[in-house]
Amino acid sequence: MPKTSRRLTVRPLTLREVEVVGVLDVTPGMRRITLAGDQLGAFTSANGFPQAAFDSTGFDDDIRLVFRYPGHAEPVLPVQQAQGLDLPRNPRPLSRIYTVRRWDAETGRLDVDVVKHGIGVGTTWAYRARVGDRVHFFGPSVSRELPQDADWLLVAGDDAALPAIARLLEALPEDASAQVFIEVAEEAYRQDLRELPGVQVTWLVRDGAGPDAGSLLVDAVRKCEWREGRPFAWVAGENAAVRDLRRHLVEDRGMPKEDVEFIGYWRRGEVVALEQDAALPDPEKTRTPFERLHDLAELIAPIAIRSAVELEVPELISRGVTGVAELAARANADERALGKLLRYLHALDILTETKPGHYGLTPVGEVLTLDFMIGFLHPAGVAGREMLGIHGLTESIRTGRESYASVTGRTFAQLRTEQHYEDGYLERLAKFQATLAEPIAKSDLLTGVGHLVLHSGGAGAQAREFVAAHPGLHVTICALPAQADWLRRDLPDTIPDEQQRARVGVVEQSVFEPSPPADAVFVIRAFKTLPDADAAHALRRAAENLRPGGRVLLVEDLFDTDDLDEHDGEADLLALTVHGSGLRTAAELDAVIARAGLARLTTHTVGWGTPVHELVPADIQPQ
Repeated sequence: MPKTSRRLTVRPLTLREVEVVGVLDVTPGMRRITLAGDQLGAFTSANGFPQAAFDSTGFDDDIRLVFRYPGHAEPVLPVQQAQGLDLPRNPRPLSRIYTVRRWDAETGRLDVDVVKHGIGVGTTWAYRARVGDRVHFFGPSVSRELPQDADWLLVAGDDAALPAIARLLEALPEDASAQVFIEVAEEAYRQDLRELPGVQVTWLVRDGAGPDAGSLLVDAVRKCEWREGRPFAWVAGENAAVRDLRRHLVEDRGMPKEDVEFIGYWRRGEVVALEQDAALPDPEKTRTPFERLHDLAELIAPIAIRSAVELEVPELISRGVTGVAELAARANADERALGKLLRYLHALDILTETKPGHYGLTPVGEVLTLDFMIGFLHPAGVAGREMLGIHGLTESIRTGRESYASVTGRTFAQLRTEQHYEDGYLERLAKFQATLAEPIAKSDLLTGVGHLVLHSGGAGAQAREFVAAHPGLHVTICALPAQADWLRRDLPDTIPDEQQRARVGVVEQSVFEPSPPADAVFVIRAFKTLPDADAAHALRRAAENLRPGGRVLLVEDLFDTDDLDEHDGEADLLALTVHGSGLRTAAELDAVIARAGLARLTTHTVGWGTPVHELVPADIQPQ
C-alpha cells in the first residue's frame, strides 16, 4: 500500500521585522496577535540580500518569533545570508515557535494565536502586546499540503494545537471525512469552528484539572468509533499525551507509522520565574528538557542513559511498570544492580521517585521514550550502532584510520551487509531527503536533462521529486545490492504514480564503476565515508560516460573552519572512527575535484543554503 503523504514546499529562511496591528482575545485563554509590514512582501535585507515575499499554505505551518532577553533593549537576531540564516551561538536568539493561524496575502495580514498558560516568554509578550509594537520572526521553513490517499482524517490536539486544527478545518474540502478531538482547559476556551457534514468535532474540557490530567484526549481517541477506509492521523499537544496517542494508533489500531503525524508542542517541566518579573522565565535557570539532556552528555551520564534505554527502562515506566522488582523482572536484570541505576537516574532528574521503590519519568526522561532518541542511544538502533565507533576515537586519532572494527569486531561496511540493518539505515536517510530534493527539483539544475544517474542514500525520495517536476526525465539509481533490494521494495510506496515510477530504474552498481551514459550524474553526500583518493576515483568514474555537454552535480557536506560548530565537529570525528574519513573543508573538496580531473563550472545554492557544485571535465570547461 502506498505511503500516505503530504507534499511539501521548502521555503527560504528569511528574517522579517513586522508590526503589531491588532490584538484580539479570541477566548479568555487565547489571544490573537495580527502582524503586518513591508517585510511580509518581497524586500532586500539590510545586508543587501533580496528576499522573497512571505507565504504560508500549510495548516500547521509554524514561525519563530524572536524576543528580547529580559533586561535587554534589543533582541539577539539571526544574521540574514543569501540562502538561509546564521544563528548566533553565545547567546542564541531567544525564540518560540507558533502556528500561523491565518495568512491573508491580499491584505498582508498575518495572525498568530497564543495560548495563555503559565509563565512564558511568548505568552507574556502576547498579553503585553500593543498596536505599534515591533517584533522579528522567521519561517515557515516548509509548508505541507493536506494528506493524500487517505479516506478520512483523525485529528487530536490540546489548546496549543487549536490554531492548527482551526486552520485545517478551514482548508478541508466540503466532502471531507474526519473525526476531531480538541482538549481545552475550560468551557469558555471553546471556539466557533467551521462545520462540515462529514466532520465530527468533539470538545474535551479539563475543567480545572490542569494540563497534567492529559488522559482526556488519549481516552477519547481510544474509545472513538473507527470509520471505514484508510485514515491519516494528525496529533499534537503535550509530548507525553502525543506519545501515548501515537502508540495507541500504531500498536492497537494497526496504523502504519507513516500515516501518523505527531508533534509534541510542549512538555511539562519546571519554569523558574525571573526575580524582577514573575511573568517571565529566568533564562539562566530555566532549561528545556532537550537542553538539560544535552547538558548531561558527559562520561558517566551518557553511558548510564544508554544502559537505561538498552534495558528499556524509560519505555517500561511510561507503560506503567514502576516498581524496582517488576522493572528488574521485565528488563531481565539484577534487582539490586538495577536499583543502583534507577537511583542514579533519579539524581540526574531523569526519573522521579513516586513512592518508595517506584519511579516515574521527569520531562527529561520523557524524551527518552521518543523513537528517534531511542534509535540514537540504543546500541542496536540505526544511529546507535554507528555511534559505537566513537569508542575507538583514540585509536583513530593515533592511526588516522577507522577503528570501528576494533570496537565492534567488524567494519561498518560489513555491518551494512545485514539486510535488516541496511533497511533501517536507508529508511532513516530517506526521511530527511524531501527538504533537499524538492528545492532541487524546482530549480533549473535538471532543466534539459533527459537521463539522470543518481548516487545517493536517499535516492528513492529524491527521484520521486525529480520525475514529478520534470515529465521528460528518466532517472537511473545506482546502488549496491542490499541498497538496491530496499529501493525496489520501497519505490512502489515512495512513488505511487505508476507512470512516474516507470521512469525510475535501479541498477546494482557501486560509485566506483563507470556510470551509465547520461546527461548528468548526481552524487549526493556519498563521499563522507571515502578517503580522498577513493572519492577522486569515484568522481572520475562518474564523469566517464557523460554525453556531450553533460555534467556532474555534487552535494557534499563541508566543515566550515571560519564558523566552528560542535555538531559538525561531532560528525567529523564519528566519520573518522567509522570510515577513516570525515568532513572535508572547502579547500580539501577542491583538491578532490581537481584530482578527479574535473573543474567546477559553478555552484548553485538551493533550499536552506545547500551548495550544489556543477562539475565538468577540466579539459572541456568553457574558456
